[in-house]
Amino acid sequence: MGDVDVELEQILGGIGPRLRALRLDRGLTLEALAATSGISVSTLSRLEAGKRRPTLDLLIPLAREHRIALDHLVAAPASGDPRVHLEPLRKARGSTLVPLTQYPGRVQVFKQVLAPREPKLVTHDGYEWLYVLAGELRLMLGGDEFILRPGELTEFDTAEPHWFGPADTGTVEILHLFGPRGDQAVVRARPSSGAPPTP
Repeated sequence: MGDVDVELEQILGGIGPRLRALRLDRGLTLEALAATSGISVSTLSRLEAGKRRPTLDLLIPLAREHRIALDHLVAAPASGDPRVHLEPLRKARGSTLVPLTQYPGRVQVFKQVLAPREPKLVTHDGYEWLYVLAGELRLMLGGDEFILRPGELTEFDTAEPHWFGPADTGTVEILHLFGPRGDQAVVRARPSSGAPPTP
């Protein structure tokens, strides 16, 4: 039982620093987080400092507020198998969808293999990014049409009528990111030392 107790204390001891890092990463003060989570500033402060034992009634609203799964917040110990076991979902007409993330309320990432299908424009809430891995992607967006090749990326608000699929009779393989409306890609990259400065 001693080993179990030590392991449990290590898990619980890691939650406070993780909560603090999540809050700081989002640029939130304790006061701002308290206002949206309904948990007092003093309780949040004690949780982050490891002076308050984390309980489900505190962790569930904080996981929801930070938009992460509870198990990512708790960081349960590894099972000993470092492999990620992805579950492909077979779709109709020969297409395959592989979810790569499980973060409720945040940007979801999928790998997709799309088989030929009839174009049908749709609209819905959200924002999408499509990156072509192999094959050619045909994108219909509003009244425009585009062909994307491997290494090319597009992003658009899904309130705009859209459809995408293979550009020919073969399949196309893409990375597909889907997020809530208002999420925008933020590119943070440092130019190579020899590159001229961006105007």
